Amino acid sequence: AHAYDPSDDVERLKDIASEAPVIRLVNLLITRAVEARASDIHIEPMDGELRVRYRVDGVLQEVESPPQRLSSAVISRIKIMAKLNIAERRLAQDGRIRLAVRGKDIDFRVSTTPTIHGESVVLRILDRGSLKLDFAALGFDDEILGAFRDVLDRPHGILLVTGPTGSGKTTTLYTSLLELNTPDKKILTIEDPVEYQLKGINQVQVKPQIGLTFATALRSFLRQDPDIMMIGEIRDLETAEIAVQAALTGHLILSTLHTNDAASAVTRLLDMGVEDYLLTSTINGIAAQRLVRRLCPHCRQPYEALPEMLERLGLGAFAAGRTVTLYRATGCAHCSHTGYLGRSSVLEVLAMTDRLRQLVLAHAESGLLRKAAIEDGMQTMHFHGLKKVLAGETTVEEVLRVTREV
Repeated sequence: AHAYDPSDDVERLKDIASEAPVIRLVNLLITRAVEARASDIHIEPMDGELRVRYRVDGVLQEVESPPQRLSSAVISRIKIMAKLNIAERRLAQDGRIRLAVRGKDIDFRVSTTPTIHGESVVLRILDRGSLKLDFAALGFDDEILGAFRDVLDRPHGILLVTGPTGSGKTTTLYTSLLELNTPDKKILTIEDPVEYQLKGINQVQVKPQIGLTFATALRSFLRQDPDIMMIGEIRDLETAEIAVQAALTGHLILSTLHTNDAASAVTRLLDMGVEDYLLTSTINGIAAQRLVRRLCPHCRQPYEALPEMLERLGLGAFAAGRTVTLYRATGCAHCSHTGYLGRSSVLEVLAMTDRLRQLVLAHAESGLLRKAAIEDGMQTMHFHGLKKVLAGETTVEEVLRVTREV
């Protein structure tokens, strides 16, 4: 009894989606996103419109959207490109697209999810060309890099990188792997998903639907005689326990955890159920990181920082009666009027010391661990960020935005 909806007809959708105007429209959306240096494209059907947004330097911005009558055609076109089932509109799906955009090969990870107004699509842009896998380019300074390398260069044990989703953890681990990748080392990774392919490193993608999880892959890895293993993320006790066992038997393990700062990673593992004495004997160090936006060098504007503000930020010692010049974001054609161009990592590296080991055995809460680590010489993320502010690389607002919850 309900009216016939022509968009239900899969064949017809396929036809419309493969017409030249729709193909051009989708290609334009993608090309513009790549030119805007976006990391993600969000295409969301809303009531009466199809909303398109690009995430640039971690911040979403709305762009001109295609006409609403083409919304199901645009979404179907992307699903066809990603080899997804266009007849299935009630379940989430994910796939990949590889395209040449302006002569560069770019991979896109595509995820669709049903919403009340239609399917919402997100394309993650994985541009291998723009991926800078060296520590200086990522924003490590000599002090942080020294502390990080001390932990990285140990022959066995666990190095964790923590932070929320999209804080650059994987990039830091990839850079670490490339640095460790010498002909005398066998390196295996298990990831979800494999974001970039690294030369000379054996990478495995988890497939939970066939029982290939982080834990099962790790077990089989140990029979592959590796020296170094990277686990995309430690999500459960089983994975954590195998990682600990592997570290005890002479392997170097790199992995990530979702925690706010370095010290709370220890608490998280204890909460998962890992034995405290195993943690103290396997964890070499924990890095926590965030990404701050870099000021656009073409339009940043200097201003004199007020002494009160410096005091509040804990930079009073830097001022000591001198004037301190900081910069604020303005916006110009170079940075699409955002005032920022690119991003940089701010980090803290907690190296396990005997004092920290005793605190872990005593199940001290993360605040105490953090305090002891700082007394043992750990520089906080907040402080690393403020060093970038003083160097004119970013703004006070950016550093507070990413380190406020820590």
